[in-house]
This record gives sequence, structure tokens and C-alpha cells, in this order.
Amino acid sequence: MRTDYCGLVTEALLGQTVSLCGWVHRRRDHGGVIFIDLRDREGLVQVVCDPDRPEVFKTAESVRNEYCLRITGVVRNRPEGTTNANLTSGKVEVLCHEIEVLNASVTPPFQLDDDNLSETTRLTHRVLDLRRPQMQNNLRLRYRVTMEVRKFLDANGFIDIETPMLTKSTPEGARDYLVPSRVNPGHFFALPQSPQLFKQLLMVANFDRYYQITKCFRDEDLRADRQPEFTQIDCETSFMKEQDIRDLFENMIRLVFTNVLGVELPNPFPVMDFATAMGMYGSDKPDMRVKLQFTELTDVMKDVDFKVFSAAANMQGGRVVALRVPGGGAMPRSEIDAYTQFVAIYGAKGLAYIKVNEKARGRDGLQSPIVKNINDTALTQIIERTGAEDGDLIFFGADKAKIVNDAIGALRVKIGHSDFGRKNGLFEDDWRPLWVVDFPMFEYDEGDDRWVALHHPFTAPKAGHEDFIATDPGRALAQAYDMVLNGWELGGGSVRIHRADVQSKVFRALKIEAEEAQAKFGFLLDALQYGAPPHGGLAFGLDRLVTMMAGAESIRDVIAFPKTQRAQDLLTQAPSEVDEKQLRELHIRLRNAEPAVKA
Repeated sequence: MRTDYCGLVTEALLGQTVSLCGWVHRRRDHGGVIFIDLRDREGLVQVVCDPDRPEVFKTAESVRNEYCLRITGVVRNRPEGTTNANLTSGKVEVLCHEIEVLNASVTPPFQLDDDNLSETTRLTHRVLDLRRPQMQNNLRLRYRVTMEVRKFLDANGFIDIETPMLTKSTPEGARDYLVPSRVNPGHFFALPQSPQLFKQLLMVANFDRYYQITKCFRDEDLRADRQPEFTQIDCETSFMKEQDIRDLFENMIRLVFTNVLGVELPNPFPVMDFATAMGMYGSDKPDMRVKLQFTELTDVMKDVDFKVFSAAANMQGGRVVALRVPGGGAMPRSEIDAYTQFVAIYGAKGLAYIKVNEKARGRDGLQSPIVKNINDTALTQIIERTGAEDGDLIFFGADKAKIVNDAIGALRVKIGHSDFGRKNGLFEDDWRPLWVVDFPMFEYDEGDDRWVALHHPFTAPKAGHEDFIATDPGRALAQAYDMVLNGWELGGGSVRIHRADVQSKVFRALKIEAEEAQAKFGFLLDALQYGAPPHGGLAFGLDRLVTMMAGAESIRDVIAFPKTQRAQDLLTQAPSEVDEKQLRELHIRLRNAEPAVKA
């Protein structure tokens, strides 16, 4: 039906007759001559419909936005002064000889070049939203990323192997999506949160290097970088040490950025251990573009009269930190108050601060309601440790370590990304990758009064840390590693436990008794007894990776048909009710439930 794509018509086709198919992006009637911007996946071309051809002109008068057309015409130069440097086809136009309406369109609910659409509108009319150039570009970028990944992994000996979507429910951190079995009444499949166990089994089965670009499912609260179904680039290898695994996949990501964006990432990526990341930035995925760091003050604040600080410094698991903001003394009080409200989101009860007006004057050169309750020794330590200068502002966090890390860590990023931060050199707009390593194997869940796996229970301990699993779980570090980019976790992985006796130790530390472990993970424990090789791997979040590369605000902008933050598909109206007959076949009876909340 066509000879060329609209967006690829250039001067190389001058004088030639072309047939084009696409949609009317815009129709303009200029005093007797009708111009149609015809759009397909490659872009736009300008079509000229002249009244000298009455049938063509009559049809052109009737077409409207989003009509699907087939046009045949001759490529010619645009008149001088009318070229468009923003289009590949911007120096030429097509003089229409024939026009065929392949399908008319009702009036679209929005203009495709409207940049102020609500997300509800976009997701309800997702098919039209996907026609917009930015969405076309995002999904084509996603395609190019996956092709580069596949080429790299294929060149490095990886085999693409599918793993089941209907599998066993196992505790992996998030809530499972359950699928009732009709033929096994009262039994349920689970949709996989990841192919974790199956890829380990594939290593035991001697496939050596496996990968899969696959869907994963987690029934958890959503936000910008989460969806109930998401896509992982899932990889596993045998007989490779941690450093070898990290080097391999660092090369993969570096190659993807080079070939897709023309961006050269650092070589090698910087490496930071978990304890340092939490100590300096309050996050295990710090945004290294922001040039602000924590200053530890817990030891300094134990004896001060300001009870907010001293109480936090003396409580078990408490922490006091400072965040120095160079030039922050110029911030108006209204901005400081806004930051106080912001940290409250993360559980902070307030946001103390000190403005450094004249450091040389000591206490008298400091401005803050809290200064009178802090002794001279502590004030001197604050200034010396933070390196504060005249005109700086020092914020403080004091509470349980998690609240301090979350609140002041988020504040650090908020200030860095703000207009103030950018104007004052606190933010470097660049690609800043980072490996975070040496994660704890376990973290303590005070609510359940037990240790839980920080990553997952199949992560191997670092050399020399195996004995801590039983004697002091909080000291045990894991051979785990996350790749972080600009404050987002791109991927995470670990060396796996390949010995059944070590895996049993971990289960005991997690208070998973032998009988329960056998019931939930027996197939894995049994497989590990058959000479399981040392193995490890890494999984990348494809949606997050493409979101960052596209400069999009949400992973929903790089997924063709995403869900809302209430896990609803506004296009298909899923999830939906099912009829009683289907429920009876599944041996399910519904309790009285509250009506679903509309998006």
C-alpha cells in the first residue's frame, strides 16, 4: 500500500512518486490550498492538496484529525522560507495526486500535541496516547534497549530460557498474586515475584549462563517506579565470583548507554559499601549528582540540654546527623517551613536548623532557637565537623536511625534538585552510576520480633561471615550488590547459597523450621544436594532503566499498557467482576466486600 514512511521522505526522493499511509496530524486550509500533516511511526510529512485536482481537493476538505489516509503524490521542495528544520522531511513536501480515506475517525478526546493531559485521560484513551510522538519514541527506545541487551548476552554465552508463570507461592518479601486452580480445588498458583528459584535450578541443571526478559508480579502499594506487573532483565551464571559478575553486567549497561544514547558512562563504576552509603546519604541508592552529605553527630549530642538531640543520641538505634547546605542561610523562612512539612512525610517530628551568620563570633554568630540549649563544645564540633562557613545553613535530623535516614536522605535530594540547589552548584546534571556492596544479610523486624532477609533468603554470606548467621545475624554481611544510577536502583543481585547446609542455617535464622522449609522450598533444597555449582546473578528493572534513559517522570510512560496507582487498567477496566458461574468452577465464594475505589 505504501512505498515509503512519512517521516523518512527527504530530498533523496525529489521528483519521485510516493505512496504514503498514515494519520492526519493536522489539517490546514490556507485560502484555497489545503495542507495535511500526515503522521506515521517515523514522523510527519507535509502534503499539499491543490484545487487543480478537484476530486483530491474535495476529499481533503472532508478529512479531520486522526483520519487514516493513503496518499500518492510527487515529492518536491518546499517553497523558500517554509522549511522546518525540526523534521527529517522538513525541506520537502508531497503534492497530492490521489487521496484515499482508509478509515474515518470520530473527534479525538484530546489533541495529540497537547502536553497538559491528565494521566487519567491518557490511560483511559491509551491507544490514542500511544500515537503521540513522545510515547512512540519511548517504546522504540525500550525496544532498542532490549535488543542491545540481547545482543550482549548472546555474545557472552547466555541462553534465553523461559520459566513458569504459574508457580508455587513462596515468601520472597512482597505479597503474591494468587491464581486459584480449578482442577485442584482449594489450591492456588502464584504469579512469580521473580524467577529467583527457577534460575538457581537452571544453574544446578548445568545451563551455566541463563537470561530472560520476563514479567514479574508483586501485589504491593504502587508509586511512580512500581507496577503490579513489571519487566526484569533476569540473569544467572555459574562458576563466576562476585567481582566477575559485576564487571560483566557493568560492561553490559555501559554498552547499552553507548549504543542507544551515545553516552559514555564511567569506567569502572565507583563502588561504595552499604554502611558508607547509609552513613553519608541515608540511602542504599544515593543520588550522587547531589553534592550534600550527612555529618554524624550522635556522639556529640549525648549530653546537650536540647532533649530532642540528647534523647535520640542515647536511645538504642538512635541517630543525630547534620546536613550542611552551602549558601543556605539565604533561604527564606517560608522555604525552611516547607522543608519541615516535607520531612514530616517520613516520620520526622520537626526540622531543627542553625544559620551560620558569622562563624568567627562563635555562639553569637549563629542564628537558631536551639543554640541556647547546646553547649559551646557541641557547637564547636558541629561547625568543625560540617565544615560550615558564613552564609551556610545546617539542618539536623534526630530520631531512630531509620526515620533520620529516610527524612534527611529525602531532604538532601529535595534540596539538591531544587532551583536553589541547581543555582548554587549543589547538583551536577550528569549520569552518576554506583555499585553498592556488602549489604547486611538480615534486618530486624521489630513488629514480628525476628530477623528477616534484607534481599532474599538465598543470598550467600561473605567469606568469614557464615558463622554469624547463627551467633549474631546482625553482623553477617552478604555477597549482595546493587547497581544504582542517579538515585534509582537499576538492578540488584547476589552470589547465591549453593550448599544445602548453609541454606538451612539461613532458614533457621529466619525462624523457618525444617518442616516449613521443606514444604516451601523442598525442591530447591533437594536440588542443592546434587553437586550444585557456585552461582550468582543479577536482575535489572527494564522499566526503570528505560524510564531514566527516556527522561520520563514515571515508568508508566515507558510501558505500553500500564496500571494506575490503584492497580487498575483504565483502558480495559480491569480488574473487573466475574460471574457466579466462574467462581463456582473455581470453588470460590465471595464475602461481602466494600465497593472498589474508583481511580
